[in-house]
Amino acid sequence: MNVVLWIIAGLLAAAFLAAGVMKMLQPKEKLIASGMGWAADFGDGQVKLIGLVEALGAIGLILPALLDVAPVLVPLAATGLAITMIGAIVVHVRRKENQAVLPSLVLLLLSAVVAWGRFGPWSF
Repeated sequence: MNVVLWIIAGLLAAAFLAAGVMKMLQPKEKLIASGMGWAADFGDGQVKLIGLVEALGAIGLILPALLDVAPVLVPLAATGLAITMIGAIVVHVRRKENQAVLPSLVLLLLSAVVAWGRFGPWSF
C-alpha cells in the first residue's frame, strides 16, 4: 500500500502543480476563455492565490517525505488539497458546471486516500 500511496501522491502532485502554475501564470481572462468559467466569479488575486495553494500543496505531497524533513506535512498537504477540492465542488455546483464536478470529486477522493493512509496505517 505504501507504493500505491506514493503513486497516487505523485499523480496528484503533477496534476495540482500543473493546475496551480497555470492559474498563477495565465491571465484570468485567458483562463475563462479556456473553459474555466468559475474564474469570472473571483478577482485576479484570488485566482492566483488558488493557484499558489494548489502548487504548494503539490510540493507538500512529495518533498517532505522525499527529503525526510517533517514528513507529517504530507498528510497535511493532502488534507489541504481535499479541502480545496470541496471548495471547488461547491463553486461548480453553484454555477451549475456539472461537467467540472467529477474531476474535482476524483481529486478530492484521491487526496483523502493519501491523507488517510499517511495519517494512519502507512505514515512515515
